[in-house]
Amino acid sequence: MYNQLTASIVLYNNDPLDIEYISKGLIANNPHIHVCFVDNSNHTDLKNVCLRSIPYSDYIFTKSNVGYGAGHNFAIQKYLYLSKYHIVLNPDITIPPNTINQLFNFMEMNPDIGLVMPQVRYPNGSNQYLCKLLPDPLDLIWRRFCPVKSLTEKRNKIYELQFTGYNKIMEIPYLSGCFMFIRNKVLQHVGLFDENIFMYLEDVDLSRRIGKFYKTVFFPDAFVVHRYEKGSYKNIRLLLYHIQSACYYFSKWGWFMDKERIQMNQDALQKIVNQMEGNRGEDKK
Repeated sequence: MYNQLTASIVLYNNDPLDIEYISKGLIANNPHIHVCFVDNSNHTDLKNVCLRSIPYSDYIFTKSNVGYGAGHNFAIQKYLYLSKYHIVLNPDITIPPNTINQLFNFMEMNPDIGLVMPQVRYPNGSNQYLCKLLPDPLDLIWRRFCPVKSLTEKRNKIYELQFTGYNKIMEIPYLSGCFMFIRNKVLQHVGLFDENIFMYLEDVDLSRRIGKFYKTVFFPDAFVVHRYEKGSYKNIRLLLYHIQSACYYFSKWGWFMDKERIQMNQDALQKIVNQMEGNRGEDKK
């Protein structure tokens, strides 16, 4: 049976209330959505709450923690030829009513877009700066270890595109994996998450591969709320995963001499600047 829309949520020892909460948001947006819960926990305690929370749901128990991207790949492979769009999302996302319909209609009107991300907010309503340029090693090292906050903030204004105001539709080379609305034909073309990345930077890698052939777009007219934890800043094991993923990513694409990254970032910045100048010109009329 062909569906317009499917989604996947990767779990790891989550609070059952998180599952119930995100399920309510998904059903309120689309009662017919098919959702696959992929459980990387070391037990099946979450199975019942997953299957009873959404009418059209599947549950996959991986028997071990296979990682974020690999977990989503289990679901994407299941749905890849059975739906038109697939949503990758974190379990700590709150989805307001009509969000998914807005994203769906936007993708339907723009067939050249392969990936779209809505505005992502903190629970207090402020923006999360999740529209980014493709990182070079210094971007990640600087953000994590630089002791001078003013220098970090200065670099982030460009890397996180904070200067844009996050209030216009923009083409962005790196969109966050906390909520990715993806055209399945695009995944059939470029492939799924790189399973060599256990956790962190799998979204950079996928955004980049999609962006080589299709538009990857930030759509602020719709929004979700994300209880962003920044786990690698608090947990040494997660930090080591982050470092391991970064080493693999830069070995794959290039460390400091990545000409494609430089070109993709330059193109993105030029489009954004041109768009902002055009908007200012319109405002003066």
